[in-house]
Amino acid sequence: MFTFETRITKMLGIKYPILMGGLQWLAKAEMVSAVSNAGGMGFITAVSFPSGEELRAEIKKTRDMTDKPFGVNISMLPVIMPNDMTETYVDIVCEEGIPVVETAGRNPEPYLPKLKSAGVKVIHKVPAVRFAQKAERVGVDAVTIVGFECGGHPGMDEVPTLIALPKTAETVSIPVVAAGGFCDGKGLISALCLGADAILMGTRFMASKECPMHENFKRWLVQAQETDTIVVERSIRNPARIIKNEAALTVANMEKEGATLQDLLPVISGKVGREAYLSGDVNRGCIACGQVVGRIYEIKSIAEIINDIMTQAEQILEKLNKIAIRND
Repeated sequence: MFTFETRITKMLGIKYPILMGGLQWLAKAEMVSAVSNAGGMGFITAVSFPSGEELRAEIKKTRDMTDKPFGVNISMLPVIMPNDMTETYVDIVCEEGIPVVETAGRNPEPYLPKLKSAGVKVIHKVPAVRFAQKAERVGVDAVTIVGFECGGHPGMDEVPTLIALPKTAETVSIPVVAAGGFCDGKGLISALCLGADAILMGTRFMASKECPMHENFKRWLVQAQETDTIVVERSIRNPARIIKNEAALTVANMEKEGATLQDLLPVISGKVGREAYLSGDVNRGCIACGQVVGRIYEIKSIAEIINDIMTQAEQILEKLNKIAIRND
């Protein structure tokens, strides 16, 4: 099986241009090491850990399970939010010699000097082309552009990957990672054709044997259609694409009635989502999920998922070579 050598694979020292997105409560040592061992790049999600020492312990656990590169996702809360752990997480990343972080949320510029002095590469995740351009100006090493079909936070503009990705690649000079709608080799080839240096997947890796969420959620994933997600939290300017369950419909109705952030927090809190993952109650909590769920039909190991992607990508290239006819 061949691979693709891109600016991202060379920057990160990985075999395949496949990254796992930050998945709160899920992206821990078992999943992260599995992605890295399979040739991709896994990211521990820092916000899953209430203290720096717990994050440090998870980093060490991951190192016991892989000798391949892995990173840390740092989702930076708005500065007005209490208990922001960004500074602590950045310190741990630098002290532990993590090679790359995926930042998201607010502008990472204040943390770049410390991260760069420690040799940490920074991939900043954004939901719009203009934010990718700003990220390049402040000095990040790469950007991830997420299309509107992504799980989690797609931004306010509602622009799909097919438009956001090529425009980002055309207007920045740093490497671009594509996110939103990817689950197989077809998506990988498409992303590379549109200018990406790698793809990032969240929903596809949720539907894996190594994912620690309850089997009830995994069964829901393989049975779901592309119409079984919903975007909520637009009213608080924090759009989130989540599974269409009772909690999601409750949030949507509360927003129609003018609910405030404080009103919504008991339903949208990440802690509620954690309880749902553990209990298996698929109607409890706001669970991030992309529209690509409608194209996921089977729970496989992460190694099998990545192998399938690369095998299919090779088959597609062979097919294209056969149908491409030069007319001189």
